[in-house]
Amino acid sequence: MSTRLSGHGRLIDRSKPVSFTFNGKNLRGFAGDTLASALLANDQMLVGRSFKYHRPRGVVAAGAEEPNGLVNLGQGARFEPNQRITTTELFDGLTATSQNHWPSLEFDVGAINTHLSRFLPAGFYYKMFMFPRPFWKHVYEPFIRKSAGLGRAPKDRDQDIYEHFNMHVDVLVVGGGIAGLAAALAAGQSGAQVLLIEQTADWGGRAVVDGVQIDGMDAADWVNFTLQLLGKMENVTIRARCMGAGVYDHGYTLAYERLKDHVPDQDGPRHRLWRIRAARIVTATGAIERPLSFAGNDLPGVVLAGAVRDYAVNFGVSIGDRTVVVTNNDDAYRTAIALKEAGLEVPVIVDARTAPAGPLIDQARNLGIRVADGKGIAKVKGGKRVTGVALCAQAGEGAVLEEIACDCVAMSGGWSPVVHLWSHCGGKLVWDDAQAMFRPDTARPPTGADGAGFVIAAGVANGHLRSADVLADGIAAGKTAAAACGHKKRLAAAPVATDADQGPIAPVWMMPQGASYALRSKTWLDFQNDVKVTDVQLAAQEGFESVEHAKRYTTLGMATDQGKLSNINGLAVLSDALNAAIPNVGTTTFRPPYTPISMAAIAGAARDEVFQPLRKTPMSDWHNANGADNEPVGQWRRPFAYLRAGEKVHDAVNREVTNARSNIGLLDASTLGKLVVKGPDAGKFLDMLYTNMMSNLPVGKCRYGLMCSENGFLMDDGVVARLSEDSWLCHTTTGGADRIHAWMEDWLQCEWWDWQVYVANVTEQWAQVAVVGPKAKLLLDKLGGMDLSALPFMQWQAGQIGGFDARVFRISFSGELSYEIAVPAGQGRAFWETLIAAGEAFGIMPYGTEALHIMRAEKGFIMIGDETDGTVIPQDLNLHWALSKKKDDYLGKRAHARSFMDNPDRWRLVGLETLDGSVLPDGAYAIADGTNANGQRNTQGRVTSTYHSPTLGRGIAMGLVHRGPDRMGEVISFNTVDDAKTVAARIVDPVFYDKEGAKQNV
Repeated sequence: MSTRLSGHGRLIDRSKPVSFTFNGKNLRGFAGDTLASALLANDQMLVGRSFKYHRPRGVVAAGAEEPNGLVNLGQGARFEPNQRITTTELFDGLTATSQNHWPSLEFDVGAINTHLSRFLPAGFYYKMFMFPRPFWKHVYEPFIRKSAGLGRAPKDRDQDIYEHFNMHVDVLVVGGGIAGLAAALAAGQSGAQVLLIEQTADWGGRAVVDGVQIDGMDAADWVNFTLQLLGKMENVTIRARCMGAGVYDHGYTLAYERLKDHVPDQDGPRHRLWRIRAARIVTATGAIERPLSFAGNDLPGVVLAGAVRDYAVNFGVSIGDRTVVVTNNDDAYRTAIALKEAGLEVPVIVDARTAPAGPLIDQARNLGIRVADGKGIAKVKGGKRVTGVALCAQAGEGAVLEEIACDCVAMSGGWSPVVHLWSHCGGKLVWDDAQAMFRPDTARPPTGADGAGFVIAAGVANGHLRSADVLADGIAAGKTAAAACGHKKRLAAAPVATDADQGPIAPVWMMPQGASYALRSKTWLDFQNDVKVTDVQLAAQEGFESVEHAKRYTTLGMATDQGKLSNINGLAVLSDALNAAIPNVGTTTFRPPYTPISMAAIAGAARDEVFQPLRKTPMSDWHNANGADNEPVGQWRRPFAYLRAGEKVHDAVNREVTNARSNIGLLDASTLGKLVVKGPDAGKFLDMLYTNMMSNLPVGKCRYGLMCSENGFLMDDGVVARLSEDSWLCHTTTGGADRIHAWMEDWLQCEWWDWQVYVANVTEQWAQVAVVGPKAKLLLDKLGGMDLSALPFMQWQAGQIGGFDARVFRISFSGELSYEIAVPAGQGRAFWETLIAAGEAFGIMPYGTEALHIMRAEKGFIMIGDETDGTVIPQDLNLHWALSKKKDDYLGKRAHARSFMDNPDRWRLVGLETLDGSVLPDGAYAIADGTNANGQRNTQGRVTSTYHSPTLGRGIAMGLVHRGPDRMGEVISFNTVDDAKTVAARIVDPVFYDKEGAKQNV
């Protein structure tokens, strides 16, 4: 029976009882408990059900490696599924419910899957769900969707807040055990800026639990002394409950801090995501104890030996009155000794080794504990909890020699260094045969751009299991990290630790070593996903020889613990099945985060109003005060039209178009992307990005350009202006500035990294105003400043307009005389208001995006996102003239030569006029004769843009039509919304207004 021990529990405060509920039962614990320790203290051994077979599951570990203890935590706005009970600190009022069962935890209908296991082997889903094909939609998929997942999805809105925090340090130390503390102390005393983080609320790691002596002090006293020293150093920052989540290129690290999970009613953010830049990273992350593989090793009450010791020493909890210890190494003897000294019964230590010897073995025997050497466990007896074990010879096949009654089995298969952070950024591992573990290969660390290793493994995480070696390695790692950052102060002598000598480990990957199929089929590797030894052996038999393939075929290590307990044992079983050495089989890939982090922490403050912050131009407040009816354009809000009192949107749009064509229209074009491309190779770079030549563009001139993806599809367009011999200004679509900037950087950083080019996104540095209409020059002349009479179309000039510093671009998207004038953003609104005031005599009016679209459609100008959809090439839009024949290459050129691209049978751009003058439905398809293989009507084109033109007094449209330019004058039919009737339209030239360009070129 699991219960609370009197006089034990260094982390709990017995003067502070805490009430909580589990599955509706009111239970009690103490401040300092984890949810796992509190449940065990209340004899709640059964905590959940496994995913596949719904087998009963109990706590097996004491830390982040726990695969079984996942619960739904909290209620309402604080409800969160899949919370690990071993890392959840107890607080008053905590509410938890178990997962993955129906109707109850104790009686689960899904447990019938256990009896069907012979029909559900590894990879059965790849075979079963293929046939018969109609079953997928109506049987398999609904069943899989219903079965997927463990916990329930939250329904209420999260009421907590979350934040991100940025920090730059010389040395980041991950892990608060004695190695991490020593490393932080050494680096801090050297003068380096140090950040030390520890994922738990406690410091010191295993050394404190195991009673190690350091410099003549108990480990706990040395830890407290060291923390005090670190706390006095201004150059050292210490954070508990802060997990090193992932290491990325160039020393970039994510850390996940749980600020108030243990005090949910306090104010402030719940979680914080640290974004850390460190010159050097010391990973003192310790090691994880491995389970042993024997039949029934998944029953509640079978627990890692180190975890049994943790619960007894840290929380004063005994998992059982009678504990059988089974091991292949000396460390598990510490558990037997701790339990015996706590007054509990340890009937036997089952040691797979023959004739184990050493101080710990002698101490156990002196306490009267029997040691059964050369033995193994044939099977564990029990159902929802352990009732006993059957012993066998480890060298045999599982014949039972003896049965022993017990209620807990403490198992230890050795220790595996936590190498995840080391491996995230490419650090390599080496197999240590003597210690039966993968440890960091210090000759092949993660390296930065300078070729130097920026991650340093320390202590147990570096393969050292003796405390003296751990401390020395931690000090050395701290010194090395600080020295790499230029700090080389003299340090005090390294602390000296003493602990018991240990004998060699015996690699035991299956117990007994010749276990029969009946035993192997009940021997579990992955406790959460129900992967057995026989599953891995079957995967090898069916040809899945790669460890990555076997992982996916069996789902080994794909549970929420990411295989922390299962992967090494599974790898060893696979290597044995393949008759290959473990290092030759290799390891699976370690990916961040180390343990799951909350989605809200990833989002941080990006929620509600700031989920996607609205971007405003300098003139936005003026627009809103003057009747702007806004529409979203990317992250911007642009005026769709400016409404006057009693005016409808349609009428406002018509008024704005008519005025721009006859007087002066004013458009806020500040949202257009503005990217400066500068450097000796900038011209060469732009020639590769644009389909036409940009390197030969004279200074002071502008050129319209197209940008294609590698697959040849049109992705952006805009006017490029040459600012100087080595600088160009590229205008992009409003929604495309960030995307095109990222596109440019991608090519520069990943492909043309040696080109001397710099790209800056200056979109928000400039306010840009389009002054449009036949009276535009009269207005600018009135304001005074530069002489624009000598500025021809598609050129630009810098100077002053009305006392404002400005760049004036003579470009037009309306077909009218037009000047796009850029002024510094801080002067944007003043310049706008100056134009409005001075333009009243000329009938000036602002116009919005809808008027802009109508005027460009009247001129036959394309719009990215309307005429393009990711499958359109420049030739489809009759833009052959913009494809340079002078250049050897540009992005998309080779794609344009593909047979389906260079094909006259494509849909191409045309204008469309309805015979009755109506407006075609947006996106309507042109109907063709016949039907396709799916019984749907054939089509021969579609509408891309459609408007009522106030200039022409009728509906106009642009569309992509099969061989459109070759079919001028032909009438085709388009479907309508209800598809009951069609609209007839004539194929015409896409330029409806001023085809010669006389008005824009005046």
